[in-house]
Parts: sequence; structure tokens; C-alpha cells
Amino acid sequence: MFRLQGSKTLAVDLTGDAVKAKNGSMVAYDGRMAFKKMSGGGEGLRGMVTRRLTGEQMEMMEVKGQGTCYFADRASEINLVSLHGETLYVEASNLLATDAALRTGTSFTGLRGGASGNGLFTTTVEGTGQAAIMSDGSAVVLRVTPQYPLNVDPGAYIAHQGRLQQHFESGVNFRTLMGEGSGESFQIRFEGDGLVYVQPSERNTVGGDV
Repeated sequence: MFRLQGSKTLAVDLTGDAVKAKNGSMVAYDGRMAFKKMSGGGEGLRGMVTRRLTGEQMEMMEVKGQGTCYFADRASEINLVSLHGETLYVEASNLLATDAALRTGTSFTGLRGGASGNGLFTTTVEGTGQAAIMSDGSAVVLRVTPQYPLNVDPGAYIAHQGRLQQHFESGVNFRTLMGEGSGESFQIRFEGDGLVYVQPSERNTVGGDV
């Protein structure tokens, strides 16, 4: 079971089962635990090759045992996401942990070549269970409906779930309006029905001034 200890530490109670977590994110544990590094984010050789081709980096470890294990990463805020047969799309650097039963993979999105240096692919988490995602500052969860599409700065994007279509939209962004940007700027436009997670801080981006 996933639970938060404050807003920056994830506690996972294990009773002989396992959890997948970002490599090196364990900060403490009680009981008996075994740790195993997972190649290519847990999908074996195929997943490892895909990540090398796409540049989507996600080094994970499996923790199995009896007791409670605590995870954190650079004092980032942690948000719990419950999945019920759905798919969560998340930037690899923002994924902290998942239930071992959830499948992690790589998906073509066609939009993030200019966003976070992760090529045109993003990490997927599929199945039924819990995932923990991180944000720089408290994340905001925004609802997208067919009547109300959403535009997001790529540097602030963390993750999304639901029946959403997404594409890059060039034009003016917030920093350009403030006179702090130069060159072409982009936003991610989400249309459909679902949730988008954003953080109140922008990561460094590549492929243009976004």
C-alpha cells in the first residue's frame, strides 16, 4: 500500500510483494528487504534498446520483502495516482514508484522533441494499482473536457491520463509575453476528456525556447 509521510516521502508497506521504484530513491526501510536493479525500466532487452533509441531514460529497481520502505528524490513533492485498467503517461524524470503489477513501457507521442530532451516518446504506466509521481512544488491536477481544451507549457508538464489527444502548438507563451523568451515558443494542447498534471516550476527544455 502506498501512503505519504508528509508531502515529500513515500511509504510503501510490503507483505512479501514488490514495488518498482526509481533507482537510488530508497531513503530508509524497516523489516527485511531485497533490492534488484531492473534493466531498461523493467522490460528487459527490448525495453532497454527502445530507451536507448528514444532517449527516454528510466532506471528502476525492484524492492521486495516484509516491512515498510521509504522513497524520496531531491525533496520533490509526491503525488499518488490510482489506476484502474488505465494508462498514465509521465515524464521519466517525474516517475518515482509503481506497484510491481503495473506495466511500464515507452509510447510515441509525437510532441516532446522540443520539450524535455526525451525525444518523441514518453513513459507509460498501465494496469490496475498505484503510482507515485513527483513534481517541483505542489502539482496541480487540471481537468480537460471536450468543451474546455487545455494548453500547457512543456517545461511544466508532468503527466496525463484519460482519453486525450495532444499536439504542439506554436505561438506566444508566458515567458515570451514577459520579454524573457527568444525564438520560437511552443505549448502542448490537450483535447478530449482526462486529467493533466503540471508543476509550478519549469524544467530546462531543448529544441527551442519553450
